[in-house]
Amino acid sequence: MKDILDAITASTESNGSVDSAAFAALPLPESYRAVTVHKDETEMFAGLSTRDKDPRKSLHLDEVPVPELGPGEALVAVMASSVNYNSVWTSIFEPVSTFSFLERYGRLSELTKRHDLPYHVIGSDLAGVVLRTGPGVNAWKPGDEVVAHCLSVELESADGHDDTMLDPEQRIWGFETNFGGLAEIALVKSNQLMPKPKHLTWEEAAAPGLVNSTAYRQLVSRNGAAMKQGDNVLIWGASGGLGSYATQFALAGGATPICVVSSPAKADICRAMGAEAVIDRTAEDYRFWKDEHTQDPREWKRFGKRIRELTGGEDVDIVFEHPGRETFGASVYVTRKGGTIVTCASTSGYNHEYDNRYLWMSLKRIIGSHFANYREAWEANRLIAKGKIHPTLSRTYRLEDTGQAAHDVHRNVHQGKVGVLCLAPEEGMGVRDHETRAKHIDAINRFRNL
Repeated sequence: MKDILDAITASTESNGSVDSAAFAALPLPESYRAVTVHKDETEMFAGLSTRDKDPRKSLHLDEVPVPELGPGEALVAVMASSVNYNSVWTSIFEPVSTFSFLERYGRLSELTKRHDLPYHVIGSDLAGVVLRTGPGVNAWKPGDEVVAHCLSVELESADGHDDTMLDPEQRIWGFETNFGGLAEIALVKSNQLMPKPKHLTWEEAAAPGLVNSTAYRQLVSRNGAAMKQGDNVLIWGASGGLGSYATQFALAGGATPICVVSSPAKADICRAMGAEAVIDRTAEDYRFWKDEHTQDPREWKRFGKRIRELTGGEDVDIVFEHPGRETFGASVYVTRKGGTIVTCASTSGYNHEYDNRYLWMSLKRIIGSHFANYREAWEANRLIAKGKIHPTLSRTYRLEDTGQAAHDVHRNVHQGKVGVLCLAPEEGMGVRDHETRAKHIDAINRFRNL
């Protein structure tokens, strides 16, 4: 791995053209370091509440063999990655063990059998350098500096050819497949690759991937809410890994974000991004549930009144939903007549409850949104590269400290995105376009400075 790291470092520091032949000639190691969960430990948290399950106990740093490279695939030297909520789910084996995903994928073909292993290399983001490409790959070559989105599709069915997210064999790389990005080497399909934004460091470039693409489809794309200028957009967790990108998209697209956060520090982050309408739900003590089984419509009404105070009397056109059970009833209630609740994930619970009278009688829509197709991910990455949307990286951990990083995300003590250095020995490496970086440096560092 040292020779690979030296070649990447020398190429970046020279800021010259990449010698693809030289990268292709680099010998691959037999094994690499990777963050894993183990199949024989899937019951280790049995009987514990979700909150008490500790990713630091289940995530391991192992030396694993380099996987076989197949057609249409690429091996990437991972300089940096990041922690997403799916990494937390994997680490606490909820809602199911990810080994069930790997077993199912392994039955698909002789090639996919590689993924069905007693360990799972996790992680759905990366920034790094292509080392090898398999047969049929023409758009990418060794030495290319890339980021990867996490959509893995087979595209053998007609269903996926209008929107690849509808492919019957659609999976999330590093969650429903093996050989993910929290490692020194990752295996991806070549159609997961996108150009690394040249003005960002490795760790900054690795941070947006999953959440930026997810927010783009959910809020901007015609497959999601199709946000337009002037829309009022309620954003739950607006300073978090997903919400921080939704807030930026709303501001960049001429909409008005109403940012819901849980602390004064998080409110300050939203204001620093340019949002003016901010609700600290903890300070204002919104309690949408009377008890475990009963919601409180009076709190929905109080919440809606507060929103109208911030919008000049208007209800929200779009609700950017991802907490799920805890907030969904309120989300449906406060949306304007004919408005849209677009939902992905359910970090507070999957069983959503709402009063259907406020949906059907007011002609509201609920749209399910899951990650993004290649085109949406490419557009979201393009906006990062153009300096229109910025990383929300707040802190970076070493690969061996990924368990702590996942623990912080699980306990919601983080801001924005949490990065992980993989091959990169230190932060600040990988920048090629210093002029663009200087222009946007305050926005790039916004989440680090708060």
